[in-house]
Amino acid sequence: MNPSTALATVLVDELARHGVREAVLCPGSRSAPLAYALQEADRVGRIRLHVRVDERSAGFLALGLAKLTRRPVPVVTTSGTAVANLHPAVLEAHHAAVPLLVLSADRPPELRGTGANQTTTQPGLFGMPVRWLHDLGAPERRAGQVAVWRSTASRACAAATGALGGTPGPVHLNLPLREPLVPTVDAEPWPEPLDGRPGGAPWVRTDRAIAVAEPLQDEPRTLVLLGDLPDPSAAAAVASLVDATGWPLLAEPFGALDRAAVSPHGPLLLTATGWLEQHLPSRVLVVGRITLSRAAAALLRRPEVRVEVITPGHGWPDPGHVAERVHPWAAIAGHEHLSVDRAWADAWHEAGRTVAAAAQPVIAGAWPSGLGVAATVAAALPGHATLFVGSSNAARDLDLALTPATLPTGAAVVASRGLAGIDGCVSTSVGLALAHPGRPTYALMGDLTFLHDSNGLLIGPHEPRPDLTVVVPNDDGGGIFTLLEPGEPGRAADFERIFGTPTGTSLVDLCRAHGVDHTRATTREELTAAVAARPEGLRVVEVPLARTGHRDLHARLREAAATALA
Repeated sequence: MNPSTALATVLVDELARHGVREAVLCPGSRSAPLAYALQEADRVGRIRLHVRVDERSAGFLALGLAKLTRRPVPVVTTSGTAVANLHPAVLEAHHAAVPLLVLSADRPPELRGTGANQTTTQPGLFGMPVRWLHDLGAPERRAGQVAVWRSTASRACAAATGALGGTPGPVHLNLPLREPLVPTVDAEPWPEPLDGRPGGAPWVRTDRAIAVAEPLQDEPRTLVLLGDLPDPSAAAAVASLVDATGWPLLAEPFGALDRAAVSPHGPLLLTATGWLEQHLPSRVLVVGRITLSRAAAALLRRPEVRVEVITPGHGWPDPGHVAERVHPWAAIAGHEHLSVDRAWADAWHEAGRTVAAAAQPVIAGAWPSGLGVAATVAAALPGHATLFVGSSNAARDLDLALTPATLPTGAAVVASRGLAGIDGCVSTSVGLALAHPGRPTYALMGDLTFLHDSNGLLIGPHEPRPDLTVVVPNDDGGGIFTLLEPGEPGRAADFERIFGTPTGTSLVDLCRAHGVDHTRATTREELTAAVAARPEGLRVVEVPLARTGHRDLHARLREAAATALA
């Protein structure tokens, strides 16, 4: 066995011992030792391997595989620009606290800085976002390396998962490899045993830190704002808190929780400023990152409102610099001493029902529209489904369309809100579907988001294929900008080319080129039927829309809420 093969064999074995069950590989010559080791692990059923030819899509596939399982997922590349293509996924993993392992093959030290082919400075390529960076020494035929290799894999997994109390996130292991890069038969055995700990145990076990927190102070007029959390299942603890206290809850659409106590239609209630003035909370308790609503941000900036944050990690979200106190996650559990101003809370709950009664006819009468598509998809999902929501309009449409009764029992809504980019959304949703084959999995994303990661459809004939239905509201361009300042009627002359950005792409032809099933849904009934059918294989459901109505529809929705509460 040659040194590069020995290192790859040991690393893959140790990763499996740490619970790694999925890995993503991009083809390359320098990374060949890792490819052979992963293929063998796949062959014997220890790690399931996914091969992709586009590194950018591969990075987001790994992110999707890790997002709900919370297990680290390695993505393996060759050297050079292949590594750089992982940068968007690394940034999303950093901001969304997803345990992603980058294993980048590299030229050995003697070839760096020499002009050698496909050679650049890879250590430090991702900058500060990685939780840990290690440039492993090039393996050599000598004793004393196996413990180093296994210990390094243990450190990488601990850093990626935040095992000792840190925030989960991406880790970069850079692996310089010398030729030969393929398995060889050598006359001399390897100079030391390659085995790990007995019984399949990891080289280093890490005990999780136990957090202790002071209890929340009692404030009867507390409003809870729930945003995106790194682990969607953690949202259930927020539901338990408001169920025990009776505090009103406004929640973005993300997470896996019982939404019975959630105010309908997301932030719509906060846009009724006249009503809000008469019912301001004394404290707003923010849990997770609030990224969708300007009305929520405006509430947090009000000087008469005290803002506190409960955070699952070391940092906390506070872009307005208004937080007065930050609590660790453990504080969410202690609520026996907390009270509620019942009349005030009842007013919030009643206002939510009033807004729902006014908003639902507006949404129902606005077919086809992004809001109508979002409402239809949510209502048609089967029980215990996973719905991935793309960035831009899709997430905001779902936010405004949801009511407590819309989503089925056990549903989880997931998104890439770390940086809220439109890149990698197809691949991330594919990863979610592959990681949870027992859950029906869907995605909702606009046409530009879909097209930006169309290589996510590029799945080879030997690869595991997801059962995934992707719903694409297609308004041929950047519909989100119609809702922002560039979409104001007075700016229409400059809008279409530089913000609307129509592509005219035929989604049916794109899907046909990749061997992906495609259907068009032009009515609410057709879309309901397409979503109600349990996903089998990869399928795209296109819903044609017009961009011109987005701004007016949102204005009518706000007007309906304000009028109902006047």
